[in-house]
Amino acid sequence: MADTTPCTVIMTGASSGVGLYATRALVARGWHVVMACRDLAKAERVCAELGIARDRVTPMHLDLGSLAHVRAFAAKFAASGLPLDALVCNAAVYLPRLKSPQRSPEGFEISVATNHFGHFLLSQLLLPQLLRSRQPQPRLITLGTVTANSEEFGGKVPIPAPADLGDFAGLKAGFRGPVAMIDGNPFKPGKAYKDSKLCNMMMNREFHRRYHASTGAVFNTLYPGCVADTALFRETPQLFQTIFPWFQKNITKGYVSQQLAGERVAQVVIDPEFAESGVHWSWGNRQQPGRPAFAQRLSDKASSQERATRLWELSDSLIASAS
Repeated sequence: MADTTPCTVIMTGASSGVGLYATRALVARGWHVVMACRDLAKAERVCAELGIARDRVTPMHLDLGSLAHVRAFAAKFAASGLPLDALVCNAAVYLPRLKSPQRSPEGFEISVATNHFGHFLLSQLLLPQLLRSRQPQPRLITLGTVTANSEEFGGKVPIPAPADLGDFAGLKAGFRGPVAMIDGNPFKPGKAYKDSKLCNMMMNREFHRRYHASTGAVFNTLYPGCVADTALFRETPQLFQTIFPWFQKNITKGYVSQQLAGERVAQVVIDPEFAESGVHWSWGNRQQPGRPAFAQRLSDKASSQERATRLWELSDSLIASAS
């Protein structure tokens, strides 16, 4: 008898923004979505608001800023009996108005702890289960950003500074107080976010290099366009929250709705045309109706195998030190 169990995807940050709309798009395509998020009551509420079938989602608590919570989530998922056919690392925190670094329970700067360390550990813990998928090409998909790729104009913007991990001096120094930046330089909250997303993109490439050839699994990143009105920007000044979407819609033409971004994430998770591994998919910085996705080149530093291997080793060591 054929197995009719739906494919299952874990979506981090699924209770709002791109993660929520990707959840809706994946459910519409017949998938079951584990909504990995901090606020389970909110997950229940937004599913009802968007008409997402409750029996096609499983909300599970996940706080990526705590490595202990990440480990607990992975253990709970393993015990759930659900299959794992795809993992989407979507969640992120962006805290540009901090004057001093906020710390995770383990003592790490919170943007890097959440966006990079949390997702890196989660991916490592869930990889064995992902590789047992019934699908011939299970997928680990990570949301990237133009602001972390210096190959593109958005990655060159000097405010507060472009993403730059330097020689990882901050990680080598233990990345606990007073250290707050990966490059060891003084704290800049906006740059901390960019740096963490650069780490996401580098680590996905490193997963590809380590595991794709031997397993057939697909490891990709994507930039769905500028989703300028999501909760990611809730900590920015109110004036920015008003002007930024208008600017992206009318000046840069980079604006993408949450719904369209969610559809694009679902495509990269499911569709055969996105089955090539080791790709950073993009629809471009200026949106054009009907334009297909293309493989966007990453910067030399983001693509460097030597640097990615070193980042992997340093991150692994720091995560182990916090266990």
